[in-house]
Amino acid sequence: MTNHMPTDEVTPGTRLSPGAVAPPKAIKDPLPDWNPRGPRVRRDPVSAYDEMRSRCPVARGASGAWTLFSHADVTAAALDHQAFSNAVSRHLQVPNGFDEATHTEFRALVDRYFTRKRMTALEPAVQRVAAELVSQFDVPGPIDAVEVGARFAVRAQSAWLGWPTDLEDELLQWMADNHAATRSRDGARTAEVAQRFDAIIRSLINARREAGDAAPDDVTTELLRDRVNGRELTDEEIVSILRNWTGGDLGSIALCTGVILTYLADHPHVQARLRSGVSDREFTAILDEILRIDDPFVANRRITTEPVTVGGRELAAGERVFLNWTSANRDPQMFGDPDAFDPLGNAPYNLVYGIGKHVCPGRLLATLELRALTRAVLETTAAIEPDPGRPRQRALPPVGGFAAAPLRLR
Repeated sequence: MTNHMPTDEVTPGTRLSPGAVAPPKAIKDPLPDWNPRGPRVRRDPVSAYDEMRSRCPVARGASGAWTLFSHADVTAAALDHQAFSNAVSRHLQVPNGFDEATHTEFRALVDRYFTRKRMTALEPAVQRVAAELVSQFDVPGPIDAVEVGARFAVRAQSAWLGWPTDLEDELLQWMADNHAATRSRDGARTAEVAQRFDAIIRSLINARREAGDAAPDDVTTELLRDRVNGRELTDEEIVSILRNWTGGDLGSIALCTGVILTYLADHPHVQARLRSGVSDREFTAILDEILRIDDPFVANRRITTEPVTVGGRELAAGERVFLNWTSANRDPQMFGDPDAFDPLGNAPYNLVYGIGKHVCPGRLLATLELRALTRAVLETTAAIEPDPGRPRQRALPPVGGFAAAPLRLR
């Protein structure tokens, strides 16, 4: 899952090293191609991205940052780890804020926590969390799918990491504050929210250190004792990893839940297919296809380390670049009608979880969680329906999906 934070830059002609902080670069052309936060995007983000992909697939915004909209360009940039660096933030981001050998070392460590064997062992616990949450619904009655997803995400992540249940309300409030701070683009506000979350993580790891051998036998304690390249992890590295696993995933699962349950309410035939007892593999393919059609993970950032040509446009070294996954996943050049539902046919080209070395390491966990929650909702209801009495509210960049997804359960 992805976080979206202000992007740093490098000066032309320089090559980034892992964790490099980049000075600002002057904007050469004052006439932007588009406004990524303009009225058109705020009214209907998905349609705005579709329009930009056909009109200007490589576009420069008012800040000077470039956005790639086509499937071909986004894929090429994501796979070109030499020319498009991931060292985009002034903050430590383990592992995806690193390049080259440093990324490889930390990614190997992180991947050990997301093996298929581990996820299979975790699945019963996640299913219990989903079943307990859904059992509290009033059926028939209304829900907000995003709120359901947020509460489930906190409980599922806490079960996985071994975090205390009494953190639930604090984490839910942090999620709301984090979304508001991100939308505000207020650096001080964003920093305060980030520091608050880091303080939660530090209190948990400090308690485990003080407990010594009596510390809980859970994923958080295991990470605390893990090693990379033969050495112990620093506190900053541990906090960064846990921030990435939780801070990014909590909001992502909430957004995905909003998209999935809303799509099922609007497309009863797809809902009926899932209710018919399909295999985990088909269930997952259907969820992935729903998220392709309305991808809530709008963009990831890169910085060019050398001059590159993309879509006939010249980008100098040190340019900020956004890979717009939402647009790429709806490219007619790859998918034909982007709204046509074809889980198996579109699966090889689906970019919901990224592509290349920096593909989302938690894909198996996210898939497990979304499958468990969706199944629990379906098993507890006869139908998921739109709620005509309460309007839906689209989430605004830098995230996608819904901010509010009211539905009715029958």
